[in-house]
Amino acid sequence: VQLQASGGGLVQPGGSLRLSCAASGFILDEYHIGWFRQVPGRERMGVSCINPSDGYTTYANSVKGRFTISRDSAKNTVYLHINNLKPEDTAVYYCNAAGVVGTSVRDYWGQGTLVTVSS
Repeated sequence: VQLQASGGGLVQPGGSLRLSCAASGFILDEYHIGWFRQVPGRERMGVSCINPSDGYTTYANSVKGRFTISRDSAKNTVYLHINNLKPEDTAVYYCNAAGVVGTSVRDYWGQGTLVTVSS
């Protein structure tokens, strides 16, 4: 069972990135998927999430209109499309899958991918 986050990199302000969160060993569509980000020395904060049952999405106020979460069930992957990047978006981005399987609560984290926004 694994979540693999990728797609980070160094981008100039105003640029775009697409982060990927690929699952192996379980079906992402059965879980709530969230993207979080963390700056060193600060708490990990939620950025966006998607509800598997109806595809409903939510976003932090700071990223609304610039970030879009989506999923590709065939690839068992969730994406975070980031536009108009700002220096304050610099962080390590993590994906999370949370759900209940039978009577067990499952909570998986990807390893994180670094996004650096700088000119």
